[in-house]
Amino acid sequence: MPTAKLTAAIVENARPSIKPYTIWDTELSGFGLRVYPSGKLSWIAKYRVGGGGRNAPVRCPSLGDARKVSAKDARAAAKRELAAAQLGGDPMAVIKAQRCEMTVEALISLYEKEGCFVQRGIRIGVPMKPLTKKYTLSRLRNHVVPLLGKKRISEVSSQDIESLGRAITIGKTSKDEKVGVRNRVIVKGGEGAARKVIRDLSAVFSFAMRRGLVKANPVTLASVRKTDNVRVRHLSMDELKRLGEALDELEKAGVNPKAVNIARLWALTGCRRDEIAGLQWSEVDFETGRLVLQDTKTGRSVRPLGGAAAILLAKLREGATADAVFVFPAERGEGFFQGTKRVWAQAILKAKLPGVTPHILRHTVGSLGASAGEGMLLVGAVLGHSNARSTLQYMHVASDPARLAADRLTTPVADALGLPMPVSQEAAAA
Repeated sequence: MPTAKLTAAIVENARPSIKPYTIWDTELSGFGLRVYPSGKLSWIAKYRVGGGGRNAPVRCPSLGDARKVSAKDARAAAKRELAAAQLGGDPMAVIKAQRCEMTVEALISLYEKEGCFVQRGIRIGVPMKPLTKKYTLSRLRNHVVPLLGKKRISEVSSQDIESLGRAITIGKTSKDEKVGVRNRVIVKGGEGAARKVIRDLSAVFSFAMRRGLVKANPVTLASVRKTDNVRVRHLSMDELKRLGEALDELEKAGVNPKAVNIARLWALTGCRRDEIAGLQWSEVDFETGRLVLQDTKTGRSVRPLGGAAAILLAKLREGATADAVFVFPAERGEGFFQGTKRVWAQAILKAKLPGVTPHILRHTVGSLGASAGEGMLLVGAVLGHSNARSTLQYMHVASDPARLAADRLTTPVADALGLPMPVSQEAAAA
């Protein structure tokens, strides 16, 4: 068995034989240079698992190509491996486990098959709605997989999450690709997209923790914004007027009236996009003035109908066939009308409301209710919130009613103290 102090010269002079052989280092027991018949040269470290006796399994992991890794670096690596073995470890088993460990991309695939469930709230444990699942997985595959997909799940750090958030925000994962004859894949970045993706990825790692695949969720300690700003965008009365005028103009110009009336009902009800687009006549209770939605984001939901919305729906009912299922049926085939996107884009362009989405109309209804002094429970009932915390985002717009209440409550106190009393806001408004 050849021995020598392993140096660059030994590597240079090593010659292959018919069979592989090892040159062992004379200074570090267990450190060697493996010479193969093909001419390949590898640094190795030989040890017994756990530093055990003769009956313990022998491991002989490679430390790298001897022509690419210097003798000095290989010796240092061998010292670490041999020391770990002496302390009861098995470095080679760790390496094998890492090589076999799941990647982020594979974890997302497993999550799709077994983990797409609501993780909090009253619907915890219930499978995601098909559309929610579709959008969630689309965000993960279009944003996370290109940047972190090949990384092993145990190697993902909070710094990786922070970098991911920054990359999505600046649009690094954005794309607009044509797929097929009439289809495109459009992926947008920005702060809102980054927050959604990071929340999705946090849910994926929570799933991995429950399965024992990772010990910690890297999103938890990451310095990233995981929630939206409390102050939500809503339309002023002037903006609503401009939107109404734009919808009227489009209807007169001959656009599909279904798209126009869907937009009007978004504004009149505060319902979510597909709660109106996919509304069925069986869910409209004209007698009690309610919508009884059977399958919303939060399950079955009963919403009160305002007079204007009820009148519009009654008019649509008069023009519908007796056997119609959907309020806004598809132009061809079964299902409901899906053509609002193009008309909505035209409407906000005409109304000069860039960036306004249908969901902002929902925020507008909530904000108007809070500003009018309506109780948060009533606002939540109109919007179909199953959790009062969802309605609290509109509290900031209720400052005017709160100030009026403060005037009413404290004016007698000021009078009793003999202090000057300002003209009340209500009197000033009158």
